[in-house]
Amino acid sequence: MADIQNTYKNKKNTAKQSKGLDIQRIKQFFTLDSRLKITLGIIIQAMALCLLIAFIGHLVHGNTDQSTVEALQQIGIRSAGKSIHNWLGIVGATMAYYLMYRWFGITAFLLLPPLYIAGAKLLQQRFVKNISLLKVMIYAVIGILWCDTALGYLNLYFPDTKYLTILLGGLAFTSGELVNSLFGWGTTIILAVIAIIYSVYAFNVTALPSRGNFFTRFVSKIPQRVASVPECIDDYNKKAYDTLGKDCMLGTAIVNLENEEYDREEEASTASNYKDIPLSVEKNNSASETVEQLAVEPAIDNAYSNPKDEDIDTAPHTVFVDYDPKLDLSGYKYPTIDLLEDVETTKKEVTPEELRQNKDKIVQTLTDFKIGIASIKATIGPTVTLYEIIPEPGVKISKIKNLEDDIALNLAALGIRIIAPIPGKGTIGIEVPNKQREMVPFRDILTSEKFTKSVMELPIILGKSISNEAIIMDLVQMPHVLIAGATGQGKSVGLNVLLASLIYKKHPSQLKLVLVDPKKVELSLYSHLEKHFLATLPDTKEAIITETKKVVDTLNSLCIEMDQRYDLLKKAGTRNIKEYNHKFIKRKLNPTQGHRFLPYIVLVIDEFADMMMTAGKEVELPIARLAQLARAIGIHLVLATQRPSVNVITGIIKANFPVRISFRVTSRIDSRTILDTGGAEQLIGQGDMLLSTNSSIIRLQCPFLSTQEIEDICHFIGKQQGYSSAYLLPEYESEEDYTKMEIEPGEQDPLFEEAARLIVIHQQGSTSLIQRKLKLGYNRAGRLIDQLEVAGVVGPFEGSKARDVLVQDERTLETLLSNCRTTG
Repeated sequence: MADIQNTYKNKKNTAKQSKGLDIQRIKQFFTLDSRLKITLGIIIQAMALCLLIAFIGHLVHGNTDQSTVEALQQIGIRSAGKSIHNWLGIVGATMAYYLMYRWFGITAFLLLPPLYIAGAKLLQQRFVKNISLLKVMIYAVIGILWCDTALGYLNLYFPDTKYLTILLGGLAFTSGELVNSLFGWGTTIILAVIAIIYSVYAFNVTALPSRGNFFTRFVSKIPQRVASVPECIDDYNKKAYDTLGKDCMLGTAIVNLENEEYDREEEASTASNYKDIPLSVEKNNSASETVEQLAVEPAIDNAYSNPKDEDIDTAPHTVFVDYDPKLDLSGYKYPTIDLLEDVETTKKEVTPEELRQNKDKIVQTLTDFKIGIASIKATIGPTVTLYEIIPEPGVKISKIKNLEDDIALNLAALGIRIIAPIPGKGTIGIEVPNKQREMVPFRDILTSEKFTKSVMELPIILGKSISNEAIIMDLVQMPHVLIAGATGQGKSVGLNVLLASLIYKKHPSQLKLVLVDPKKVELSLYSHLEKHFLATLPDTKEAIITETKKVVDTLNSLCIEMDQRYDLLKKAGTRNIKEYNHKFIKRKLNPTQGHRFLPYIVLVIDEFADMMMTAGKEVELPIARLAQLARAIGIHLVLATQRPSVNVITGIIKANFPVRISFRVTSRIDSRTILDTGGAEQLIGQGDMLLSTNSSIIRLQCPFLSTQEIEDICHFIGKQQGYSSAYLLPEYESEEDYTKMEIEPGEQDPLFEEAARLIVIHQQGSTSLIQRKLKLGYNRAGRLIDQLEVAGVVGPFEGSKARDVLVQDERTLETLLSNCRTTG
């Protein structure tokens, strides 16, 4: 009996041990197998990305996909797949339907950060090293509950708000009604308190500022600050006088009134200087002057041209007048309206007969395919008429969208485009070109009240919409533009309209243009503006850039200009160019410390595809860097191309150009490349274009501006007195230029040995590595790499490739360095 019991115990212990070994093996498998971690991490991050795409697709196509998802079992997967518009198909539409429509609403996006970070943790990515996944999950859950409750509660009081109901899910409706039943109006207080507590923990707020202590400290320092004002101003005046000279002091209008030996004649001339500061509108002195002969100037111009009462401080008796950047070219005359042709466009109206025929054909085509129409109306534009239809209940939008070619066939017209549905409306749009097109003159929009009274920083005219509305946008807000269009479809005219808009609106001191024209003929007329509006590299013979190497050097020079401007903004304590220039105009920044007025810079490349073919990465990288960073410091890019292929408009470039314009292109693939959707291949040319902005696409007719008009504008400006030269960009020398320089003996850089060790340790012979690790500028890093080549540490320059490292270990390097010291 005892033997049996012992045998049973032994078997039981053996089973426990084997079970323990199995659990241990499983734990070891999950904790030690890095392949599984990487696999799971990739899967989880891919899920997060797929959910993001599905959610965005739901925001765009959720209304059309909802009925299909709900009837999925009845109609089957194959039939449903044909009518689903979500970018991830039925799976994406179903996930988004439940997570967004049925459950969480817009707050479903808060599920993605924890999911993505969980995958990053498994992949051991650096950016999540110090991030607590548990905290992120807690914050996400609280954020979902709070936002859904707040939105649901808000919806109870604003039930008819369309954009609010789109954001709500089932949780929001339920929680909103629940808290309203429990607390009523007190819900607002509770939500506010929760938000404050959430912020305290989320942002680690450990103490609140004491208003009393701050006020006491501020008041106690007032006498000391007031006493130091005269000394500071006198010191500033003395420095400015010594640095800039007496004439510049008069130009900047800082006059000391305490000086008893003040010359009365000089006083009179100074007063005249105040009076002669230019106003925003300059008039012609001739008696036959008309409104059309006046220059079209900014409605809100530099408002700081004349001294004001608040600028006179009676305690130090010093008059401060705002800096006027226009003073250097105070006689500059803006181009006048009479430079543009007064084209008498006969109104080519669409006849009632044409409208009736088109309406009947559209209705008949839809009826043939058993699609009923509840109502139809027309909006007549200059080149296209928009027919808005409301289908009968139960009609799928996708069925109408698929009839695009059939409607075009029955109407016998090119350029039919169906918008299903029209954003912001409960209708479907069908755009039909007019039989007689109406030209949109540039002059008409330029003289319109919308442009002349615009308060935009860099307003550009784009064209007229179908509703005959003039579309004008601020380049500062865009902030970069991508333009595509096949040959002869209006792309060059569009560029001229953009440039002319800026030239008519801005003073040369406020705007500089960098023009790149590989074809050498499209932008050549603007060379007359060299001493007014153009910016070039030092020692450049031609103001319009045509050579590929000059383009690369100019782009890198703009990157240097960008870095310098960011340094100025940092020293000034400002966030963007507008704040910085305002401070400079108000004389809160000292020019002796390197501060200067910063004009906007607009880079225009006429044929970007040619640049990418000849230079590739050398062009793409600086453009991508400018597109990512240059907005805040006033550098904006306009890229135009005839071939919008994926190897020209790469993903890294496309991501930073939210505003895109497409004239007619040759294929649907080109249209998708530039606009992310089809339609541009169906345009009818001659300035007919699609504008993509803020996830919406509108059809416009670009204004017409002839070559003769551009020539007249440029000649008008070019004949006036300009600056001594074009606006000079920072000097830039490529590595190829450095290899041509000879290094004199005894000019070895103090960081030579440190740079040599750095190159050998990393086995990477690149200038950028020295820049990053030793925190040097490009010029010094380039000289160091040349000295390393002379010493035999790295090989010769090989274009965009990193140089070969000729020394393989540190021992060999030390021998080489000791020989260099002995030779030196």
